[in-house]
Amino acid sequence: MSKRNSQAAKTAARERLREERERQAKRDKVKRQAVVAGSIVGVLAIAGGIGYFVVQNSKPTGWEKAAEAKVVAPANTSGKDGTTVVLGESKSDNVVHLYEDPRCPACASLEQNLGETINKGMKDGDYKLSFTIGTFLDGNLSGEGSKNALSALGAALNVGPDAFLDYKSALFSSEFHPAETTDELAKDDYLIKVANTVDALKDNKKFQDAVKNGTYDAWAMRMSKSFDNAEGVDSTPTIKINDKVIQNPGTAAEWQKSLKDAGVTK
Repeated sequence: MSKRNSQAAKTAARERLREERERQAKRDKVKRQAVVAGSIVGVLAIAGGIGYFVVQNSKPTGWEKAAEAKVVAPANTSGKDGTTVVLGESKSDNVVHLYEDPRCPACASLEQNLGETINKGMKDGDYKLSFTIGTFLDGNLSGEGSKNALSALGAALNVGPDAFLDYKSALFSSEFHPAETTDELAKDDYLIKVANTVDALKDNKKFQDAVKNGTYDAWAMRMSKSFDNAEGVDSTPTIKINDKVIQNPGTAAEWQKSLKDAGVTK
């Protein structure tokens, strides 16, 4: 190969190399632009996702809305927002006040052991029976079963005092009261299933519609707030006789002694 041809070949090689470098540089530029564009899209997507998450989580829940909604108070209630529930026609000034939470296992135990005895004293005229029901276990354990059950209890109370007492007894019964760590009471169908074991509520369309439509949700939230503000109530069940907290009784004999010590006598 002559020197001239060799030089020309070198020149041509250098030109091809230069062109190849330019093409590679263009390819690298396009790739960088694609990566940057993808990163921007990704950041925007993440930001959008975070924004959506923040917006969604800042929206009030149904129960938060209920807390601000106009109250429809059940029949057989009194006081502001219908949060005073006093049953019985005793001519005495004696009042037994129960503070409970629908998911509370100790409340279920009290109802199973002494519910009939406590209710009988009210029906016999020894005292009036008052109820303040809370929902703090929903916050402690997560869920909304206490709130939903309280709303359903409002629907039962609207039917009548006996319907309320019988329904509360059924919800706290060994057959139907769920473990507190579950949230079975959050299901309307379950609440209606339990209600169908109560004569006054069985296939009661008005009651069922009130449960499904959340008619007494706002009332339940006000009742729950009343529970939170109750003086001397730190746990459930809490029992007051004539505004004084007593030690929770375990037997009928202990209950009778508590009544006697509080001056509630026949």
